[in-house]
Amino acid sequence: MRHALAVEYAGNAFCGFQSQPTGCGVQDALERAIAEIAGHPVAVIAAGRTDAGVHAMSQIVHFESDVVRPQSAWVRGVNAHLPRTVAVLWAREVPDEFHARFAAAARHYTYLLLTRPERPALLDGRVGWYHQPLDCALIEAGTTHLRGTHDFSAFRAAECQAKSPVKTLTRIVVTAQSSLIRFDFSGNAFLHHMIRNIVGALVYVGAEKHGPAWIAELLAGRDRTRAAPTFAPDGLYLCGADYPPHFDLPPTVRRVELPAP
Repeated sequence: MRHALAVEYAGNAFCGFQSQPTGCGVQDALERAIAEIAGHPVAVIAAGRTDAGVHAMSQIVHFESDVVRPQSAWVRGVNAHLPRTVAVLWAREVPDEFHARFAAAARHYTYLLLTRPERPALLDGRVGWYHQPLDCALIEAGTTHLRGTHDFSAFRAAECQAKSPVKTLTRIVVTAQSSLIRFDFSGNAFLHHMIRNIVGALVYVGAEKHGPAWIAELLAGRDRTRAAPTFAPDGLYLCGADYPPHFDLPPTVRRVELPAP
């Protein structure tokens, strides 16, 4: 039987989602905990891998087990064996055609950026930080060049293993609340470091180091070395993925909310 789970975690407690020889990945913690309930080793497959320091509000995963357990065992039972920084939110038995990665029609991320002279303390590890205010109107103007289908090579990490740099960004929304700027991204898929590299470039635009049209120039140039540095992972959250309705899953996307800075 195939089972789907929604999982939240604080990414700064792990070396990323993917399993590592040292056992420091979120995947390692999940597989160990699920195995305690299943009574046998399991392999977990996720909607998307997150880097060290990147958080998840709703990471969708699936695994195989023919052991009969109540759904509560895959939630409360698994959680009893997980560290405090990761938790299962819900569990469902799904058909074999369900695949956490390949069945996902879209993925959603949020980046939270604190803009003030003082570094964050209460929100340390939970937000990105820039030391001065940014012009959100300029940032929004820069995002207009990113929406749609493009070759995102200029925003792709050198170690990215994706077969193609062409991706579709269906939504980028920038909102400001006091000194906190929120970037919401939706797309069919994302390259390694793509969002963190985009945020870095948009920060340069908001700081008036470049005009909004610079984003279009970067896209056209397809040269990562011409773009801004990769921004910190602290403020990046995987908010979830969309799946066809016939799977009848509980909500697979959650909005990240933090106290006002």
